[in-house]
Amino acid sequence: MNAAQTAAFQANSGITAPDMATVLLGAVFATLLVWGAWAMRSAYVGWAEEQLSQRQFLVVVVRFAVLYLVLTFFLLS
Repeated sequence: MNAAQTAAFQANSGITAPDMATVLLGAVFATLLVWGAWAMRSAYVGWAEEQLSQRQFLVVVVRFAVLYLVLTFFLLS
């Protein structure tokens, strides 16, 4: 963004563009962590009630970990 666009953004939103980017990244990672906790808890309940095998439970955990690492790499690098 050029200087005029940056000034217009700050005047209309009340915060700077880098601060907005930080808020949006925080919201993305907070949402991801809440979703991951829900997914792993649901998988654990399924495993505890013997509706999922241990392998299926581990697949859920590994998929979440990979998703978190990939998003961290792409969004924070």
